Amino acid sequence: MKKEKLSKTKINNRIFDFIVYALLIFLAVLMLYPLIFVLSASFSDPKAVAGGEMLLLPIRPTLEGYKYLLQYEEIWAGYMNTIFYVFAGTVLNLVATLPCAYAMSRNDMKGRKYLMIFFMVTMYFSGGMIPGYLNIKSLGLLDTRSVILINGLVSTFNLIVARTYFMTAIPWEIQEAAVIDGCNDFQIFNKIIFPLSKAITVVMALYYGVGRWNSYFTEMIYLKDRGKFPLQLFLREILTKSTFAKTAMADGMSFSAEQMMALIKQADTANMIKYGVIVISALPMLIVYPFLQKYFEQGVMIGSVKG
Repeated sequence: MKKEKLSKTKINNRIFDFIVYALLIFLAVLMLYPLIFVLSASFSDPKAVAGGEMLLLPIRPTLEGYKYLLQYEEIWAGYMNTIFYVFAGTVLNLVATLPCAYAMSRNDMKGRKYLMIFFMVTMYFSGGMIPGYLNIKSLGLLDTRSVILINGLVSTFNLIVARTYFMTAIPWEIQEAAVIDGCNDFQIFNKIIFPLSKAITVVMALYYGVGRWNSYFTEMIYLKDRGKFPLQLFLREILTKSTFAKTAMADGMSFSAEQMMALIKQADTANMIKYGVIVISALPMLIVYPFLQKYFEQGVMIGSVKG
């Protein structure tokens, strides 16, 4: 009887392992295919890609798209703007979020529950786009880099995760011991809490950094000067031109010969560089993430219970 039970257990374990590995392989293919397709398309003939000839590997390989990108000065100006917004903005996000989360985690802070409700209201309600635009305009921040750095300075979700980390991962007794030794609140945070919060700091930096790297809507609303545009706005512009040209020609809209030639040239140019722009815009995040993964997993698991 025991041998039969053991054999059944082994068979069940193998079946379970097979199902798990099959699901993981399926998910890996599902996630890797778009990445490989975009990378292959950036080295392929744009007409072949637009015509649906390419399935996975490059077809009629060419470097024309990347050559054109090297000459596209606005793309690289946007790249530098994005790097600035990400680094400067993420630092400001951390400076605003971590001390606030620490204050909300303190047991001796009066009224913290009501303050937390005040923060959480902003997750579900906002003033609206038009009042927000008028507010930014009245403050004199319209078409400035400052509005990109200040806007969204504190994410309520990230605040809750960081607060939960401080409450669960760092014993309150350590802070009490620091108070007995004569430390004030600023010294406790700078010398004790922050050095012990490497995991959650990296997680917050990753959350904010990825959000700022992919951001384009706020910049589209508040920026007019193309010299301040981030990379994602230029990518959106390229994709929009490609889509408009295709739609206009497919719908049979009436154009003169010169306009039609301009549309065809616009579509070909956009198709030639759009995949290359997608590759260079995604590459930094793909490079950085593996180095931060261990901190990311640790911080997410510790701050996963929103108490």
